[in-house]
Amino acid sequence: MRGDATIRPATPDDGEAIAQIHVDAWRATYAGIIPDTYLVSMNAGQQRQIWRQTLRGSGRRYPVFVAELVDGEIVGFANCGPARRRMLPRRSPYDGEVYTLYVAPDHQGQGHGSRLLDACFGTLRSQDKTAAVLWVLAANPARFFYEAQGGRKVAERIEKFAGAELEELAFGWDLTA
Repeated sequence: MRGDATIRPATPDDGEAIAQIHVDAWRATYAGIIPDTYLVSMNAGQQRQIWRQTLRGSGRRYPVFVAELVDGEIVGFANCGPARRRMLPRRSPYDGEVYTLYVAPDHQGQGHGSRLLDACFGTLRSQDKTAAVLWVLAANPARFFYEAQGGRKVAERIEKFAGAELEELAFGWDLTA
């Protein structure tokens, strides 16, 4: 169902919906990219515990946002905070990072991802961050979304994950513009 969503800070009660979107988005997006054994082993119960703990402790420094439809359905989430310096080239100008951004597969292409990204950028600006980075698998079609949102490729690396070597790209944005 197409519709406008409200972007709001997540609460611990959103953990179940976030967990399900996390699993569904990974399975839909990363099939054929990440080993199937990993994707099959994912379950919303494990993710729910992780997200509830994250939501209880995130506070202002690591905010999580959800996209909620008028009927209360959560259709996407994102979180952000200080850049993980160990993941960036030395002397990187990127002091903020978008850690996750996922929209339920049936709700992609409706503007929810753009609005979640904007919420993260607004929060990072309020934390006096001047530039944001986001890492994405090079084989993930979402890289085109990030380019369309004004991100430019600023770094790349190989990450070992679930027994596979995966190419990752970093997209960066100037938050002062």
